[in-house]
Amino acid sequence: MTMFQPIGAASDRVMATLVAGLEIEFGRGAGEALAARFLDAEESDFLWDARASERWLGAYESNEEEDFELDRMAIVGRLDGRWFVAVCIIDGDGNPHGLMGRRSFKNERQAREAFAATH
Repeated sequence: MTMFQPIGAASDRVMATLVAGLEIEFGRGAGEALAARFLDAEESDFLWDARASERWLGAYESNEEEDFELDRMAIVGRLDGRWFVAVCIIDGDGNPHGLMGRRSFKNERQAREAFAATH
């Protein structure tokens, strides 16, 4: 029997699910190290998927000529047992293209206060 858990769920199980999947593929002991590297490489995607709330901050002005418009979005959520607030660069289809910044918090109250103050 195969069990799937959506990675987008804002929960403490995201990291455990990722580690378990990597250990199945690459063996015991490799899962945690690979998961940390995977999260670093795909941080904007994981944070965007784990968001609990979002708020539009305005258009993203890039120095490069883009064929599409990008927006800045403030997000708040929980990933791997820690609350975070981040500013993501998002396209019109809701796909993340990068991060402008991220802060971690010990509890939801602190994260929500920081989220409310994000410009």
